[in-house]
Amino acid sequence: MAQNQAQRTPPPLIPLRFGEDALLWAAWLYYVDGLTQNEIAAQMGISRASVNAYLADARTRNIVSIEIDPDRYRALSIAQALRDHFGLQDCLVIPSGAGERPLIDRLGAAGAQALSRLAQSGDTIAVTWGRSVLALAQQLDRSGLQDLRVVQATGGTTAKIPWTPEACATRLAEALGARCIPISAPAIVSAPEMRGLLLSEAVVAEQMQVLAQANRIVLGISSLRPESTIHTSGFFDDVAMHSHYHAAVGSIAGRLISARGEPVDGPLDGRTIGIELSHLKAIPCRIGVAGGMDKVQAILAALRGGYVNVMVTDADTARAILASEGYDEVPGSRREGERPPLPERTGVKKFLNRPQDAVNETVAGALLAHEGVLAAVEGAPRALRAVRGPRPGKVGLVIGGGAGHEPGFFGYVGEGLADAVAIGNVFAAPPPDPILAATLAADGGAGVLHIFGNFSGDLLNFEMAAEMAAARGVPVRAVVTTDDIASAPADTRAARRGVAGNVFVFKVAGAACDRMMPLDACADIARRASQRCYSMGIALEPGALLDSRRPSFQLGPGDMEIGVGVHGERGIARVRLASADAAADLILDRILDEMQPAEGDRVALLVNSLGSTPQMELYILNRRVRQRLRARGVEVHRTLIGHYYTSLDMAGVSITALHLDDELVSLLDHPCRSPAWTQC
Repeated sequence: MAQNQAQRTPPPLIPLRFGEDALLWAAWLYYVDGLTQNEIAAQMGISRASVNAYLADARTRNIVSIEIDPDRYRALSIAQALRDHFGLQDCLVIPSGAGERPLIDRLGAAGAQALSRLAQSGDTIAVTWGRSVLALAQQLDRSGLQDLRVVQATGGTTAKIPWTPEACATRLAEALGARCIPISAPAIVSAPEMRGLLLSEAVVAEQMQVLAQANRIVLGISSLRPESTIHTSGFFDDVAMHSHYHAAVGSIAGRLISARGEPVDGPLDGRTIGIELSHLKAIPCRIGVAGGMDKVQAILAALRGGYVNVMVTDADTARAILASEGYDEVPGSRREGERPPLPERTGVKKFLNRPQDAVNETVAGALLAHEGVLAAVEGAPRALRAVRGPRPGKVGLVIGGGAGHEPGFFGYVGEGLADAVAIGNVFAAPPPDPILAATLAADGGAGVLHIFGNFSGDLLNFEMAAEMAAARGVPVRAVVTTDDIASAPADTRAARRGVAGNVFVFKVAGAACDRMMPLDACADIARRASQRCYSMGIALEPGALLDSRRPSFQLGPGDMEIGVGVHGERGIARVRLASADAAADLILDRILDEMQPAEGDRVALLVNSLGSTPQMELYILNRRVRQRLRARGVEVHRTLIGHYYTSLDMAGVSITALHLDDELVSLLDHPCRSPAWTQC
């Protein structure tokens, strides 16, 4: 009888991070964990002969040569590092590389795999809402379970989006063959008193009681960018986010959390119907499904706060999260003995007086160097204006951002370009007051256009300045640049950072304003230019911050960092140092793959030093870029080479291509005169 019982005992489940690949699991246990074949047989619930066959098959299929295939090894190492660092029950990391399917769909498939492995008969599964959660529900196929309940974790949201709480819960319940329990109330109500009344209703109270019994939850994690789930769901329609939630970096189930994962209180708390964060943390199995570089801060906050114990994400996002926690190298990502220990770069030499005076002294020096073009805005030390401007009836153009990108941003103020600029501390957004001062200085009676990069501080502060300007009767339109193709997938373009492509957008918008086009038309053409810009950078050495004079991250002598940000952010991948041609190809392959230019199309090209890269190397890179474009049949209408948008003293390059049309060509050729760009 005991023998029959043993025969009926199912084999152990393959850990989630190995997917369904038993060969990979066996190879990992043998080659990485160092288990004997007998120990592996016991752990996997198979015979020793099967283990031997698995290991042989793994070698035959090139999963293992002398070691596990490096790409798989890296993904598993990242997953294991996340699991160990944050104390997760399990973690599944998927590749981030571009493929036929969008990242959201691939995250949904991975999340469906995780849930199908973990769900059991009798479960009560709470579910939040969002793109990733709906993608999970749509790709889940798990039958054979009994007595399941799926319950909304919050009330309903606006029906303007397809990934509502109702849609996510209904689709998930259908896939599991479960009973669906809605929350028959809005997620956000008009007043705390209304929330109290609804929760006292018998039907809603019964539904909330089921939610309290959840033993698993599937949750998305939202950033706070304008296109994020929390915004599109209508949560902030009547709340000034920057006034109440400036400390928040992300959202889970409609609840705001800080960078440390702590709840951020605000006026929405008393009006929200749904699961509390304290209750969420008490649920035994909490499956988080989220990815993309725009969500790094939000996912990190959720992990720090302990709201997730089974994480599903992509490799680039996971690597950025680990880097934020202080990992210089993902454990196990390097072959044994392949590279020597990294020497630490310290004591970088700089021509400075006091670091805290550097930005003000930079501005003072620029005003003296370009006194025929630039002037200070009275009463606002970090706001500069063009000497010739504004003209009556002309739309004013205001640009701005943090210092450290010189000649950005003041280098693009002048005739045919911007009318004024606001400058923040190094890599920090300018406060609202200098932005307002620049806006008023640029106003010629036809309204003002703001253009700035897609960073949270800039978004908040430019929005506040626009509101203050509107209160003074100055209409403002805003265009947020999103050209960094490494920072988010193509299907979430609005989440990308604005980097060196700013230069082309400033030029096009400045020409449109100079031609006396109306405000909305200027905004439209600037937005089109941003959407047709594609940038990507590679670093050979990180930049060193002014105060510490230490690099923002460590990079080995034989490595280069792919997809770096202009604020010293690490990239999306680290590879062995390559030749100039190979580096140019690496960037251009990504740009052309996304741009998809036809033969005969025209582009404007910017080969930009990130700080320390000399002209010689930029020209060598440009040579290869032009060879590639010529072979593709793409005409280069204009080329800029040099220091146009830097990251302090980072040794590296970014390449930007603007996909031109006839109107963009005309505006790009319009005369201009500024410290960084002058053409007749």
